[in-house]
Amino acid sequence: MPRKFVDLSIYLENDVLSDPPQFAPKIDYLAHDDSFELLAPFFPGLKKEDMPDGETWAVEVVKLSTHNGTHLDAPYHFHSTMDKALGQKKKAVTIDEVPLEWCFQPGVKLDFRHFEDGYVVTAADVEAELTRIGHYLKPLEIVVVNTSAGSRYGNDDYVSAGAGMGYEATMYLLERGVRLTGTDAWSWDAPFKYTAQRYAQTRDAGLIWEGHKAGRDIGYCHIEKLHNLEALPADGFFISCFPHKIRGASAGWTRAVAIFDDALMATT
Repeated sequence: MPRKFVDLSIYLENDVLSDPPQFAPKIDYLAHDDSFELLAPFFPGLKKEDMPDGETWAVEVVKLSTHNGTHLDAPYHFHSTMDKALGQKKKAVTIDEVPLEWCFQPGVKLDFRHFEDGYVVTAADVEAELTRIGHYLKPLEIVVVNTSAGSRYGNDDYVSAGAGMGYEATMYLLERGVRLTGTDAWSWDAPFKYTAQRYAQTRDAGLIWEGHKAGRDIGYCHIEKLHNLEALPADGFFISCFPHKIRGASAGWTRAVAIFDDALMATT
């Protein structure tokens, strides 16, 4: 049976609100008719009309943050240290240091689309969903969270859409050996819009980025801005999400893909 692949990544593109405006990517496109001046210095005397059909190459110049597009966050993004709860607090690993075995593992999908925007998912919610789908977590499985934000990509409210994973929900996964998670929302945590409201009421800074900050206790990675999670079953697939190797960085872009392969499944 041939393998089936499901693309879980969003585009890197202009003019789509995938990030707050101040963090948006910018791509300048040079078409085949626009780039002769880039090629000509390599070949003195070359004229544009000398080229087949007068065309040179297409090339793009991209201005990006490591957190644009579908990307993998390293533990270093969350905090300077990790693994405090494991009794061996150490420097948080950067994206080039993330173990590759974390990035290709069986996948599990938790469906939290029914939760309202800004809801903070609890450990009880995670446990209830695992019971509903009949799945027992195994170490290193990649757990992805399908939220209402997935259907809002490309709309102006995408950045503030979807539920977020709280500290206790994140720790529930990490304590069971999960080391890589993902979400189709802009952030693993609840949107800042709602966290700001809770902070204004309580003045408790521990509410800010509480899911991310679980990485202080047990180091882990997560993928943000996944796409097409509604096309996945609850389990029975692998996820490949190897990050771009950027030295010392807090994140790296990834072409996240779900892979269905009966032969591959039979070996696990």
